[in-house]
Amino acid sequence: MANNILTKLFGNYSKRELKRVQPLVNKVLGLENAYKAMDDAELKAQTGLLKERLGKGETLDDILPEAFAACREAMDRVLSLRLFPVQVQGGIILHQGRIAEMKTGEGKTFTLALPAFLNALTGQGVHIVTVNEYLAKYQGEMMARVFNFMGLTVGLALTGMSSAEKREAYACDITYATNNELGFDYLRDNMVIRKEDKVQRGHHYAVVDEVDSILIDEARTPLIISGHGDEADILYQRANSLAKTLKPIRVKETDEKQDNDELYNEYDYIINEKLKTCSLTRRGVKKAENYFDIENLTDSDNIRIQHHVNQAIRAWGIMHKDQDYVVKDGEVIIVDEFTGRLMFGRRYNEGLHQAIEAKEGVEVARESKTLATITFQNYFRQYEKLSGMTGTAMTEQEEFSEIYRLDVVEIPTNRPMIREDCPDVVYKTVAAKFQAVIDDIAKHHEKGQPVLVGTITIEKSEELSKMLRQRGIKHQVLNAKFHEKEAQIVAQAGRKGAVTIATNMAGRGTDILLGGNAEFMAKAEMRKMGYAEELLVEATAYSHTQDEAILEARETFARLNQKYKEEIAPEAEEVKALGGLYIIGTERHESRRIDNQLRGRAGRQGDPGKSRFYISLEDDLMRLFGGERLSAIMDRMKIDDDMPIETGMVSNAIESAQRRVESRNFGIRKNVLQYDEVMNSQRQIIYGQRDQVLNGEDMQEHILKMINEDLEEKVKAAMPEEIQRDIWDLPGLCKDYDWLIQEGDLRYTPDELETLQQEDVLELLKKRAADMYAQREKKFTPQRMRILERVKLLETVDEKWMDHIDAMEQLQEGIRLRAYAQHDPVVEYRLEGFEMFDKMISAIREDTAKLVLTWEPKSEEAPKPQQRVKIISAGLAGDNTVKKQPVRKQKKPGRNELCPCGSGKKYKKCCGRDE
Repeated sequence: MANNILTKLFGNYSKRELKRVQPLVNKVLGLENAYKAMDDAELKAQTGLLKERLGKGETLDDILPEAFAACREAMDRVLSLRLFPVQVQGGIILHQGRIAEMKTGEGKTFTLALPAFLNALTGQGVHIVTVNEYLAKYQGEMMARVFNFMGLTVGLALTGMSSAEKREAYACDITYATNNELGFDYLRDNMVIRKEDKVQRGHHYAVVDEVDSILIDEARTPLIISGHGDEADILYQRANSLAKTLKPIRVKETDEKQDNDELYNEYDYIINEKLKTCSLTRRGVKKAENYFDIENLTDSDNIRIQHHVNQAIRAWGIMHKDQDYVVKDGEVIIVDEFTGRLMFGRRYNEGLHQAIEAKEGVEVARESKTLATITFQNYFRQYEKLSGMTGTAMTEQEEFSEIYRLDVVEIPTNRPMIREDCPDVVYKTVAAKFQAVIDDIAKHHEKGQPVLVGTITIEKSEELSKMLRQRGIKHQVLNAKFHEKEAQIVAQAGRKGAVTIATNMAGRGTDILLGGNAEFMAKAEMRKMGYAEELLVEATAYSHTQDEAILEARETFARLNQKYKEEIAPEAEEVKALGGLYIIGTERHESRRIDNQLRGRAGRQGDPGKSRFYISLEDDLMRLFGGERLSAIMDRMKIDDDMPIETGMVSNAIESAQRRVESRNFGIRKNVLQYDEVMNSQRQIIYGQRDQVLNGEDMQEHILKMINEDLEEKVKAAMPEEIQRDIWDLPGLCKDYDWLIQEGDLRYTPDELETLQQEDVLELLKKRAADMYAQREKKFTPQRMRILERVKLLETVDEKWMDHIDAMEQLQEGIRLRAYAQHDPVVEYRLEGFEMFDKMISAIREDTAKLVLTWEPKSEEAPKPQQRVKIISAGLAGDNTVKKQPVRKQKKPGRNELCPCGSGKKYKKCCGRDE
């Protein structure tokens, strides 16, 4: 109540921020006539003039009004589209490095052209980020007509391009790409062995389209570059055979105060639906031990078997076909949880994908090794300036602020929103709900009103489709199985009598125009006429080409586009009279934002529209997060299954459940970030070191320092000043440096040992290393020695870093258990992670020093860097996966270090006594 009063007195945050930028908006609009009066040559010349002003010391803010006015005029001339004042507001918010919330159909694609043009004038590059490659290509090709007209270059960075093509795309003034491709290119750039192989040129400014989808929905899933690991393990097949025979129990959540093994002693494993985890019961463990003929499944010797069994029950228990993945052409392909799109080339990590392959009876792919990884959160936080736009950001403004330091400003619609959002309707069962949905579709279809039906899974969309076919209702189905037709189907969902079933937000980014989309209709007609896709692109692009085929294609497109515009105009008016697009949601999503996105497909640009959600008490959200009270009321009142409830209490219960899930998911994403921030600081150090090498810096001084630091570390470890000289580990030091010392070195009589100091030994070893280094430089020549230093340092850094990633993954999985001992797992991970990082740096020093001083070429050629592990895929890690525990090469402990067996004794007096 108090907040409402304060809002009325002072206005909300967005209104206050828009009031601040209004003088700038007025300046842009005030220049309209001046730029209209320019001919094309004068308008194009503005780009060069604005760059000159920047070169003379003016800032982007100084030239903003003129740059926005010039770009706005160019869009009108090239696309016949003049941006509204609210779009200018949105462009200013984006330029300021903020999030602009603009409703569906308000022209976000065109709005971002303003800040992109302005920031591209710096010459440092602008990245426009989209959720899929279709949108990157479609928007990039369309907006290139405007940017090219103004003399700027536009590039597309797409999957499958060669490094040369990617480099050219990133060298452009403005580059369109997906979030996945940008992240993977960054990781690949930090794995190259030559500077010229890099494709990106920095992270200056990014505009993220559908920012909530990319920075929120996908933030839990790290990007992973994988290389070949071991051959596919037969254990996947064996564990799958076991899992098929196990009896599961599904529970909403387990109670830590109860003995779950005792409570569920008739079952083999427990599926926790809220946490999406699976765990074996005592009975299940016993069955696994009998099946694999082992005494103790949890014994360290059986950790691989335990891992495979855990992944197998997860594949059977919580990974659902046609919801989490599809099987297509003998492959298991992940379905994006939020968009319903197929994620080709992506694989679940840690063996989960192989477990699903075994479950589905397709070929089980070989194991993979993680070579590089980063979260979207840390990738996008690298940009000097980051901004984004979406139709739904306000519900996540806390997360945007806390994680990305981005505030959200709500931009008003150009015309008043007149869509009717009807109250939710709740049924007791899914069957009754679906029957009501079909009846509602039939009623609106009969009068000709277009209907868009949103489902959460592919399975549900196909079930609805089957029911519609039985009723004889013609319709289109858009889900992950029909990904290729996505934009074409969605674009025509506003035609009279159209019924479209869409999985989640499939087709997001494509406007649904009432009466139909003339541009898509013109292109479809041209395809029938035999025009190639390349010509269809050129038909809508801006260039000075004189190619006859392209000119003819443009004339055909312009003629057809105008023809269909005229044809659909009466139909658009008819659809408006029928009430516009009707949105039906068949289930509430965990996030209010996703529901708002579905609703937002109707009512664009002041069009009429209507939306309604149908819920059942058997839906996952209601069943897991708050349907008990409603179910009890309906039972008490003896309400029939097909009798709907439509009250404010229903909406409140649903919103309360969604808030709880959103809060939990925010916690998960925040937790992912806390762990990755530890890796990120280490990643920056390693990548910085690689860049020094790749940039061709003279590494001589750095290598000599590494050699001396390694010597100092080893000498101090072997000759601690606080212990007696007779137990100094000089034999161990001799063994460590047998390649460096000469005969008779480090051999001392008891009397000599009495007066021996660390500095004496250190000085001797440093002299030996300096002599060896000088001899090698004389032998190889200084030029070849510099190459040798860079190559061996690069190889060592890459090898140790990949091992470190594996070790950190294992640490992260195991360290969560320390919460039971009242220790903060993140703090423990940070402390141990940096200790492991220090050891890795020490190992890099040791191996580099030895390689530089001992490596011998096989020929007279200078050494060349080699890619140590071949990249096989760029994929996504699965959430809540059980990490495998690979057998790893451990660094041999020093003789005076504690023995790794845990005895508490020194290594030389325990496991190392026979060495």
